[in-house]
Amino acid sequence: MNTAELKKEYKEQIAPALMKQFNYSSAMQIPVLKKIVVNMGLGDATQDKKIIDVAINEVSAITGQKAVATYSKKDIANFKLRKKMPIGVMVTLRRERMYEFLEKLVRVALPRIRDFKGIESKLDGRGNYTLGVQEQIIFPEINIDQIDRIQGMNITFVTTAKTDEEGYALLKAFGLPFKNAKKD
Repeated sequence: MNTAELKKEYKEQIAPALMKQFNYSSAMQIPVLKKIVVNMGLGDATQDKKIIDVAINEVSAITGQKAVATYSKKDIANFKLRKKMPIGVMVTLRRERMYEFLEKLVRVALPRIRDFKGIESKLDGRGNYTLGVQEQIIFPEINIDQIDRIQGMNITFVTTAKTDEEGYALLKAFGLPFKNAKKD
């Protein structure tokens, strides 16, 4: 497997730039991208069991790693939900696959969104960021003729950054196209 371009770019350009920008005394203080979690919630899976299998195949194709089903923790009568029913699909990416997925997301998938003007720049307060994607068809692995329903997903970027400012600088350096509005 070939080293992802973004990993090489992080070591050679991004890390030294962050060290200079935030005046770190040690290289261990530089924020690092720890993992990317791709999550697809499927509320309709309570009625139709094959939705889970289709979603597992789609998320596995998109990420290059086998996705797993997530199960409900308790009964909720209003949603016709029983304990341990499959209600979603998720995959956690680390190391090489994480960088490959990030590169594909930034360079291929996000530019394919209709009327794309950038993504929101609101982080969670601890330097992590969650991106909501409306349609899975923005990824080139998904054949639009073979899908029976449009499904959204959440993509969470977990970093070692202590503050939102550090996390924002790291993700911006990786090429995430944040909107021009300066974060508050």
